[in-house]
Amino acid sequence: MGNFFASVWGFMQSDVFVGILGLLTIAAIVLMLFRSKMQPAFAFIVFPAILAIILVLLGRYSFDDIATMIKSGFSSTGPTAALFVFSVLYFGIMTDAGMFDVIIGKLMKLVGDNVIGVCIVTAVIALVGHLDGGGASTFCIVIPAMLPVYKRMHMRPTTLLRIAVLAMGVLNLMPWAGPTMRAASVMGMEAGALWKTILPIQIFGIVLALVHAVLSGFLEKRRGAGLHGKLAEVEGEVDLKEALHEQADNELARPKLFIVNIILTLAIIAMLIWDVFPSYVPFMIGCALALFINYGFKAKMHKKIINLHAGPALMMCSTLMGAAILMGILTTSIGADGKAISAKTMELPPDAIPSVVRCLANIISSILPKALGQHLPLIIGILSVPLALAFDTDSYFYGMLPVMIGIGQAFGVNALPIAVAMVVCRNCATFISPMVPATLLGTGLAEVEIKDHIKASFLYVWGFSILCMLFAALFGIMPL
Repeated sequence: MGNFFASVWGFMQSDVFVGILGLLTIAAIVLMLFRSKMQPAFAFIVFPAILAIILVLLGRYSFDDIATMIKSGFSSTGPTAALFVFSVLYFGIMTDAGMFDVIIGKLMKLVGDNVIGVCIVTAVIALVGHLDGGGASTFCIVIPAMLPVYKRMHMRPTTLLRIAVLAMGVLNLMPWAGPTMRAASVMGMEAGALWKTILPIQIFGIVLALVHAVLSGFLEKRRGAGLHGKLAEVEGEVDLKEALHEQADNELARPKLFIVNIILTLAIIAMLIWDVFPSYVPFMIGCALALFINYGFKAKMHKKIINLHAGPALMMCSTLMGAAILMGILTTSIGADGKAISAKTMELPPDAIPSVVRCLANIISSILPKALGQHLPLIIGILSVPLALAFDTDSYFYGMLPVMIGIGQAFGVNALPIAVAMVVCRNCATFISPMVPATLLGTGLAEVEIKDHIKASFLYVWGFSILCMLFAALFGIMPL
């Protein structure tokens, strides 16, 4: 009996059991979000905290280790939190000042009552806006510009998000984008060389993203969307001012400063593309300038405007702070010296304690049937979208990719097709994953619950991913 309990205790301290606990934690979070039982911020805090306590009781970590892991999570998400707050505030100021009134008016004249045209414009803006490879900055460009149009046309914001994330996922294959650079570093090759291999897939994906936009337009039109569609008759015309910002007062509008506000906004976007400063700096400077340019040196007016947007900013920031705890506990490994080891580290020191996500990656790689070893790239491609919900970008490429390459070598499968499968297929799902901070920004700006975003996008994204994979197999980029 003693040997039995010793065996059970030994298993509970093993990496396999830790990986299982990690999977259960992620499943519990997704379940709570999908059933609307908890707000994302609190789900991201409660379940990782329970996991941390269990791991401490099992003797895997000390409380000092847990504190180190949480600090590591905050260090990686802190800059994004600043971006959240100041981007929401900046675009709120621009909305109050009426900058979007003119932009939306021009777009409405361009597309008229054409729902399909609105969807195509959304995809094009997302494709162009994501040339810099920054998910958060692209959301800051696409969502504030297009959301009022979607409200005016009685179109669903979940459709706006889905069109944007599919277009962004395709452009995220550029050599300076994060996933391609990460995969190239693991492969020990230039990012440009890897990009040349996947360029045909990217071109196909761009065409597919535009086709999806057209299809989404037809689906929205069928349900009655449009300036004067069936939904307009049922719900009534939406006042444009209300659609732009429900709390905006007429006294805040500054139509005469439209050109100045446009120049300021373009300057911020240019600074984001320039990529010399952290992404939150342009918005911090922009907020200060926008307040003084539009409302002068009036502290009471500034306070009123900030208070108008404090609620959304606080909600988004609290969600990201919760995500920092989630990321820290799940993705941080601990070295023998007690210091945090980032998920970016490909090979851990032999005396390090691997992170929960690394343990989960090893479980997934170990249970793949040997008979399927020759088709490893295709298997990875099929599983990439579901796995994206459980892995952040760093853990996926720095933790799982080396393991998959090692497995492939045992079956005589080259590393390049495996990397291509992981980059292309996972990229499609990057911006539906709650493990990616930019996803939380996008859903916040679009006023959509993350569960609704995942529900509306998951199957489309998965199908999109599989089509890209089949294209790659058809043209010999990936083996069948």
